[in-house]
Amino acid sequence: MFRLFASLALLLCFQLSGTALHAADKPNIVVILADDMGYSDVHCYGGEIDTPNLDKLADKGLRFTQFYNTARCWPTRGALMTGYYAQQVRMDPKGKQRQKGFPSWTRTIPQMLKPLGYHSYHSGKWHIHAAPEVLADAGFERSYYLGDHDRNFNPKQTKLDDKPLPPVKPNSGYYTTDAAADHAIDFLKEHATKYPDAPFFEYLAFTVPHFPLHAPPEDIAKYKERYKRGWDVMRQERFEREKKLGLVSGELSAPEGQIHAPSGGPDTPSKTSPDELFNYKKWDDLTESQKDYQAGKMAIHAAMIDRMDQNIGRVIGQLKAMKQFDNTLIVFLSDNGASAEIMVRGDGNDIAAAMGSAASFLCLGPGWANMCNSPFRRYKIWTHEGGVSTPLIAHWPKGITAQGELRHDLGHVVDLMPTILDVAGIPSDKVSDTAPAFPGRSLVPAFAKDNSVQHDFIFYHHEGNRGLRVGDYKLVSAKDNSSALELYDMSKDRSEDHNLASQQPDKAKELQDRWDQLEAQYTKDAAR
Repeated sequence: MFRLFASLALLLCFQLSGTALHAADKPNIVVILADDMGYSDVHCYGGEIDTPNLDKLADKGLRFTQFYNTARCWPTRGALMTGYYAQQVRMDPKGKQRQKGFPSWTRTIPQMLKPLGYHSYHSGKWHIHAAPEVLADAGFERSYYLGDHDRNFNPKQTKLDDKPLPPVKPNSGYYTTDAAADHAIDFLKEHATKYPDAPFFEYLAFTVPHFPLHAPPEDIAKYKERYKRGWDVMRQERFEREKKLGLVSGELSAPEGQIHAPSGGPDTPSKTSPDELFNYKKWDDLTESQKDYQAGKMAIHAAMIDRMDQNIGRVIGQLKAMKQFDNTLIVFLSDNGASAEIMVRGDGNDIAAAMGSAASFLCLGPGWANMCNSPFRRYKIWTHEGGVSTPLIAHWPKGITAQGELRHDLGHVVDLMPTILDVAGIPSDKVSDTAPAFPGRSLVPAFAKDNSVQHDFIFYHHEGNRGLRVGDYKLVSAKDNSSALELYDMSKDRSEDHNLASQQPDKAKELQDRWDQLEAQYTKDAAR
């Protein structure tokens, strides 16, 4: 009832004020989310993977160099869909709090846009536990839901419009990335028929390149030889391209061989290949058998991203067929950094099966994840830069006149809600008298000019890994060594190699106190 009343009141307010644009004048919005993709995986961010469709969006739009997520799947998705840090909306940490659902004051992007005439569609991964039903709880009109994160060829848990579908039969030709794009395109076609003059919001959430490493064999074959030179040489090459593109400066972070890959349990090694590695090692120290196995895994990771890019091209083709491409804001990002995790779930791992096939269950592991997150430290789950840094591409011909430019503004996934509201014509500070103020900022000023979005802070917390960025300074501590505060000057050291905490203890304490205040406030918000 609260959400219905709020939506009706918002609509009436805009009707009476005369400030609302006609529906046909409002831009469409497409948010595309990758899963476990590293900062430098996309070609236009320094990678060697072929991503021509994303490259074209970047070439005609903007690339953000300092954009952040929450370091993990579900907190990022909760923050994206609500505009609040995961701690505020019960999406992090794990446990009973997350099972309570969103606080009553929470509204999702579709619920905010509906009073302005938008129709909203979802396709792909959901993973927002606080809103288990995509239509009933989050306000979408159509949804294709991929709830099985362990099978890319034959998932057992899928839903269409919140209604369960039969398990996908093995060897049916199904692939999750294709299916997510297929349904997104179907929803857009339906929209063009039913609501030709109304704007739309499409949320396309791919499940790749998250483990298990599964990809069509023809895509894997394309990368079969590409990674045999190893992660050390190729990470350095990525870094050189990143510097040349102007994305990063400073140094390449040193690999941390002492970090053990998060895994599913003590029996995990017995389920994996003898050539699997649970810690980073220099490529030249590997056996030939290990090199072949590890290069094969990265080939699958690359193939998954390549296939995602192919399907993004198909969605773009549909927007062009609808003559809506120029008036559509497309935003692309990843939910966290590349993952060092190694585990076996789903149907298990047949070591004799072809790598990347449905019978295999492979994970990227520390060596390649270290390369994919170049030039940053650590991985998914950690709040060091490798865990929380994401590429962000923004493309909107009618709203972004700059083409191929970089934006060095700080940003976070909580900024997407204020940005979407801004382009839709709703001032984000005027949307509710009952909810906390949005912690994020609209990125719209950055569409016109670099360094025009100002954040007081960016907050991080996931499973004991904490951090706070204020201006050029970042305070970070890891769960495995939480008593050791690390302080870095991001303007000189985004690779987080030179800890200034002992040299500037007052600054470290200042940021620590601020983090404590925010954590306490966000806990109160979640209890409201």
